[in-house]
Amino acid sequence: MKLGLSQGTAGSTDQVIDFTNIGPVACTLHGYPGVALAGGSPVAQIGAAAAEDPSPPRQLVTIAPGQVANSLLRIGRAASLPPSACDLAPASYLQIYPPDQTTPVYLAYPATACSSKRASILSVSVVMPGPGG
Repeated sequence: MKLGLSQGTAGSTDQVIDFTNIGPVACTLHGYPGVALAGGSPVAQIGAAAAEDPSPPRQLVTIAPGQVANSLLRIGRAASLPPSACDLAPASYLQIYPPDQTTPVYLAYPATACSSKRASILSVSVVMPGPGG
């Protein structure tokens, strides 16, 4: 797993997450990855996990050995929220659970998070075939 292309938009950043099949046989992914910002020592989730973006719909994605699938993460600007609703906190990582997995992968990603679980600044798309563009 690695971070792909990143692009800033008005009030947010779109970050591609690429999932590469490093095994010798095809594998499948279905649905959404679990994504949150994380930091601290020991590393822990900060704030709310990403909300699921319902479009496009879920599909079973088969990834051949060496091939890639992707998901798009939208990260809103935490500093644009009222301080009472967000409680700004520094994050160092993206905590990513591939669909149907229970062990996270941590990828370096310095950002400002909201420690309040009431504030939702993340949304993630379903896993799609191919590398993110």
